[in-house]
Amino acid sequence: MNLADALLEHLAPWRAAPGWVVGLSGGLDSTVLLHLLSDLARHHTLPPLRAVHIHHGLQSVADAWPVHCERLCHALGVELRVLQVAVASGASIEARAREARHRALAGQLCPGEALLLGHHRDDQAETVLFRLLRGAGVKGLSGMAGHRPMSPGTLLRPLLAVPRQHLEAYAEAHGLEWVEDPTNAQADADRNFLRHRILPELSKRWATAPARIAQAAEHMAEAQALLDELAVQDLAAAKPAAFTWLGLPCLALDPLRRLSPARQRNALRHFLQTLTLMPDARHWQGWEDLRDARLAGEPAWRLAGGELRRSGEYLWWLASPWLQPVPDAPPGWPAPHQPLALPGNGHVLLAHVPPGALQVRYRQGGETLVLPGRGRRDLKRWLQEQGVPAFARGRWPLLFADGQLVAVAGLAMAAGQEPLLRWCPPTNAQCL
Repeated sequence: MNLADALLEHLAPWRAAPGWVVGLSGGLDSTVLLHLLSDLARHHTLPPLRAVHIHHGLQSVADAWPVHCERLCHALGVELRVLQVAVASGASIEARAREARHRALAGQLCPGEALLLGHHRDDQAETVLFRLLRGAGVKGLSGMAGHRPMSPGTLLRPLLAVPRQHLEAYAEAHGLEWVEDPTNAQADADRNFLRHRILPELSKRWATAPARIAQAAEHMAEAQALLDELAVQDLAAAKPAAFTWLGLPCLALDPLRRLSPARQRNALRHFLQTLTLMPDARHWQGWEDLRDARLAGEPAWRLAGGELRRSGEYLWWLASPWLQPVPDAPPGWPAPHQPLALPGNGHVLLAHVPPGALQVRYRQGGETLVLPGRGRRDLKRWLQEQGVPAFARGRWPLLFADGQLVAVAGLAMAAGQEPLLRWCPPTNAQCL
């Protein structure tokens, strides 16, 4: 099977996508990918094809690359969009440039479209070796995914099983030109050192080394898929039943505590993967401290962009804004038949409008409320009895009528009653 046929077969599951977008750097791999797709489109019914070039502006020679991409796309009859992105200064410029590039490319996708990148088998081998030397686990050693969700569409790497030499042969056979990033020849960068020094030496000893490394990555990807299935099962058993309407990621602690330490970490990695950067091996002690902490205070495991907070026998993920003090509530509720917006704290609405001058406040301490058939109760103790998470009590809306506490958001004052005050709290995604 030739390269074009193999590519067409690989892309078969995405033939019905509303569009294909090629990330065109102008280098060998993306140039060959675009040429292949353009040629296939003349003989097969494929989604509309267009290309995007990201210009980082990190080096002067890169100013000529958009011109090369424009010339290539014009010759192939493919629409091209050139985007300039800013890369913040500091350490790990390569990683930050890659993140900026992926954000920009994702921003060009329409719902359901596929972004196609030209990474090849040698790139995969390099990535796996690089991650191995950084102590990566199963997920990291599975290398780059051949396909994965990328909101609002899908990211595809259809050449991931193709060695670079095959791409070079194709380019030469079709008279293609491509640009070379001069920084790729600088062996002082870790990835370039692996590319120019280590992988060639490995290939001298073992000619199939890149293929075998890529094959190992496939095995790791399969192992990771099994670990993900196990994590889904374990997390299903830890799904909480109370206060899910808060809209915050939450787990019941006891089902996790029954698992082995390795399964606990596996489940938590799956739970946290879309919420924060994964902690390295040295920082997992924070999980054990949180799990085993006595309940005096509010134990927390601080991670990038937030923390996993324990309240009673539940774990809650709080993004950084949730950890900030809540602004004061409005001084009154002039239109109680309509929802009341609470600055930084969502909004509230009433099941029915009680008599009196209404105001929403937050706890200051010392509040009491009258419960039907139970008399006057201390609010702090009653919130504890209702299981209200400790971290949320300071921002829990309270309804006062003529200065008297008459309702607590989301909680019924008596069995069989509906809550008078309904709260639509902010979520982590809303960033308060």
